[in-house]
Amino acid sequence: MRVLICDPVEEKALARLRAAGLEVVVRTGMGPDELATELGKGYEAIVVRSATKVRKPTLDAARGLKLIVRAGVGLDNVDAEHAQTKGIQVLNTPRASSDAVAELALAHMFALARSLPQATQSVRDGRWEKKAFVGIELQGKTLGVVGIGRIGQALARRALALGMKVVASDKFVKEPPVPEVRMLPLDELLRTSDFVSLHVPPDPAGPVIGARELGLMKDGAYLVNCARGEVVDEGALVAALDSGKLAGAGLDVFAVEPPTNAALLRHPKVTLTPHVGAQTVEAQERIGDEVVALLLEHARKG
Repeated sequence: MRVLICDPVEEKALARLRAAGLEVVVRTGMGPDELATELGKGYEAIVVRSATKVRKPTLDAARGLKLIVRAGVGLDNVDAEHAQTKGIQVLNTPRASSDAVAELALAHMFALARSLPQATQSVRDGRWEKKAFVGIELQGKTLGVVGIGRIGQALARRALALGMKVVASDKFVKEPPVPEVRMLPLDELLRTSDFVSLHVPPDPAGPVIGARELGLMKDGAYLVNCARGEVVDEGALVAALDSGKLAGAGLDVFAVEPPTNAALLRHPKVTLTPHVGAQTVEAQERIGDEVVALLLEHARKG
């Protein structure tokens, strides 16, 4: 079986695929036209992460393609419906990075609560501003988890261990998968949460959190987005931060990546990471393991 690796995958995983007899070709950083041309050469399977977009023209140009593996969570960069019409199976690795993303969301919460970026820069600049950095404790605060799937559950368990109260909202879940979590409608969650963490895919109808939703949030609350940039209206978020409605925001994802929204990038109330939710040694190993398992299973069936 011939496999095209379009985005970086653990070297150990690639070695295992080659040892199993698969022909593995690594070509990362391709644009849509390059990818279409490459797929025209004939590959049975391709592996992508979030950087590579697999849209209709690319799929139409492919020859012999039977499987797309998205190494990570979500399929928003793959035209899965069109792939299915062409008999191409689309799979992802949703379990591998759940803990890593949950811990990053929690890290943003800690950084916001204790002004860690600002305090770090202050000390580096030779200042000793103890009274300037009065923070808050997470213990006793209410965390609202929007989307209580694998990542949301992993975050909820960590927050509960810290002594936080956890509420959740999910279009597809009625009973709490974590017993201590209380399920609420989204509007009520926004009104009652001190921290709101987003773990939902983009909605074709528009941002899940826009000006209306931000207006419902508690004064002085914090918003964390480690899901997808399109989930939040960035313009409305900047306005909420400027007005003091929100005390801060932690962002790992952006509407455009790399981000170009200067007002957001330079905002003193925002912590920023470059879409690194799954970028831990452990998560990368698990993702590699899942990719290998999916490809080998497909090869055996073939």
